[in-house]
Amino acid sequence: MRLQRRLTAMLVSLAFAAPLLALPLLAQKEKPEPLNEKEVEQIREAGIYPIDRVSLYTKFLNEHADVIKGLTNRAKSPARSRRLDDELQNFTALMDELGSNLDVFSDRHADIRKALKPLNEAAPQWLGILRALAGEPGFDLARKEAIESGEDLTDQAKRLLTEQTEYFDLHKDERGQDRAEPK
Repeated sequence: MRLQRRLTAMLVSLAFAAPLLALPLLAQKEKPEPLNEKEVEQIREAGIYPIDRVSLYTKFLNEHADVIKGLTNRAKSPARSRRLDDELQNFTALMDELGSNLDVFSDRHADIRKALKPLNEAAPQWLGILRALAGEPGFDLARKEAIESGEDLTDQAKRLLTEQTEYFDLHKDERGQDRAEPK
């Protein structure tokens, strides 16, 4: 009888405690994805085509930069700060993803000069938007990280365009390739 009461008491306690234990899990913020499903699918479809892939990332980053610029002029509020923090984090994640893609395409000597030109024009504009955004406690860290990532991407894109121009001037037979083929 005593054992039965103890079991019943434990079950009742667990029934009441289980929802309380789940609250911290529900309260955890899911990390937002920088791209929506349609954009992710476009990146997948671009797959191994470096110029298409770099062009898509540049396009998506331009769109995110426009959103950030639009939020800059809004009245300060906690909602605006949260939205800017999310947008800046997404922007940084996209720039980092693009930088990783550039590393891969560079290593395999993919001729991406055509896509690097628009990227080299857009990246300084993105930095201008980020630097014009006055820091606030709600998103200052995300802003600083975005600026740092933007500076890295700008340097990488400039350097890569110079390297590729020199490489393909020497290796004219490899111009326009998606990857270096073994000879």
